[in-house]
Order: sequence, then structure tokens, then C-alpha cells
Amino acid sequence: MTSAFVMAAVVVAGFGLQFAMGRSTLAAPPLVHLHAIVFMGWVAIYVAQNWLAATGHLEGHKTLGWVASVWAIAMVVLGILVTVLMVRRGGAPFFFQPAYFLVMNPASILTFAALTGAAIVNRRRTAWHKRLHFCGMAVLLGPAIGRLLPMPLLIPHAGEWVFAVLILFPFAGMLADRRRQGRVHRAWFYGLGAITAMMVAINLVTFSPVGAALYEVVTAGAPGAAVDPYAFPLPPPMG
Repeated sequence: MTSAFVMAAVVVAGFGLQFAMGRSTLAAPPLVHLHAIVFMGWVAIYVAQNWLAATGHLEGHKTLGWVASVWAIAMVVLGILVTVLMVRRGGAPFFFQPAYFLVMNPASILTFAALTGAAIVNRRRTAWHKRLHFCGMAVLLGPAIGRLLPMPLLIPHAGEWVFAVLILFPFAGMLADRRRQGRVHRAWFYGLGAITAMMVAINLVTFSPVGAALYEVVTAGAPGAAVDPYAFPLPPPMG
């Protein structure tokens, strides 16, 4: 349960810091606000599920689990829609190439969905269930981690740095297994493998003809079409 609170704290710290520094405002399209509410809702669900399981409230855990499965579907849809909206508007973060951002976000949310789906399928195998959910939640930490790192200083490898920090969470779980049980559960290797495959796929697709074609299709007729998909955008003006 402690790990769930740590993950929630990372999310709150990442987004809270940006808001406190004036880098995030409420002046965003309604779809972005809905996306934020739903994704923060998942953090609350994840913490609640860990608490329910740890305190023996298994019926509540099961009931909320079915709500969570529908919630995750909404997250996939909203995650992709918001990414498309931002890229079409030419609004990718300046520390990511627009084509990279377009591939990275959907790949991340689909990896989260795959790990979460695997956890649901293995809901009767508690050891697998909780570890796969943990890995899925770790994937969602990417945006919060990026808001805590000095991303402008990490160009052109900002994405790789986020990945490097993100995988520390599954590694911490593996170390905890080793310390408590004397061995590492196999579920960690599947979760870590999925996260690593995600990162490799993001780079392979982005810098391939598929990535270029995808960007062209998504931005057709929008301001984003005039943006070089492989050039880092200019940072926002200071002050």
C-alpha cells in the first residue's frame, strides 16, 4: 500500500509544482480538463484499491475493480484524443519532437491498458494481479516525472530520461520481492518487458516512414501540419 501512496505523491508533486510555478493554467480546452479529471481519478482508484485489498475489504475491492476496468477504457480514449488535439494545434511540449510526442503518448496509454488488462485477467492470481497493476500505474507516472525533471536541459533525450526514472519503480518492486521472499516474481519481468518494449517501439515508429506518415495524416488541415515533426519547438517566452 505504501507504494501506491508514493506513486500518488509523485503525480501530485509533478502536476502541483507546475501549477504553483504558473506553467500550468486552467486556460485549456474542455477536453484537456476532462482528461485531467479522469486520469487523476485513476490515481484515486489505484490508491483506494490498494487500501481495500490491504485492509481485507475484498468485496469493495472487486466492485471498484469493475468500475476501474471501464474507467481505464475512458482513459485510453481521452489520452489519444488529447494527444491528437495538441499535435493538431501545434502544441507539443518543446522538449519533445512533435512526431515523438504523437507516438509516445498513445504508446504509453496502450501499454498501460495492456498491463491493466493483464492484471484484470489474472485477478484470481493475487501475486500476478497486483504486480501487473503496479507496472501499469508506473507507466502513467511518465508525465508527472517529466514535470519534476529539468526537461529543457535533457533535450534531445528527455523521453529516455523519463523512461530511466520510470523503470526504477518496477526495479524497486523486484528488490522488495528479493528482500522479502528471496526471489523475484515472474510478473515483474513481464511488466518490465512491456515497458521496455514500449520505449523501443516509440523510437522505432517515430523515426520511420510510419511515424512521418502518421503525423501527416493526424495534422492534415490543421496548424500542426506547418510544424516540422522532427524539429524541437521553440520554448515559450520567459515571463
